[in-house]
Amino acid sequence: MGRLAMIIRDDSYDRVLTPLAFGYLGAAIYDEVDILFVSWAAKLLTEEGLRDAKISADHAGQEEMVKEGVRSAGLPDDLYEIIKLMKETEKINFYLCSLAGHVFGVSKESAIPELNEVVGATWFLTKKAHGAECFMQF
Repeated sequence: MGRLAMIIRDDSYDRVLTPLAFGYLGAAIYDEVDILFVSWAAKLLTEEGLRDAKISADHAGQEEMVKEGVRSAGLPDDLYEIIKLMKETEKINFYLCSLAGHVFGVSKESAIPELNEVVGATWFLTKKAHGAECFMQF
């Protein structure tokens, strides 16, 4: 059915759940799902960033409630486990914005093995987002 392209910019636990869920569900509909991590979300492409992801300040104190809701929906509450499940579909590609990587200290070498490539934002926009049947930004 074509491609889904997404850009994720936030590294808060609760704010990244929605784009990860859409990406995972997108793999059931689309032939390819391409996700670019920009700004603070670049940190989510490292084990440390995934482990240290906290709930947004707007919802401080509700982390356990959110995680319980995720578990009761039948999903792992660990972000890295979600990313691994997404990668197992063999339809989802994870990209790191080169500028975000530079600013936030994330490189191909320091990233999780699920990262496909470090790319420029222009490359992602012209090669992945342009022409995608659906584009989402979070």
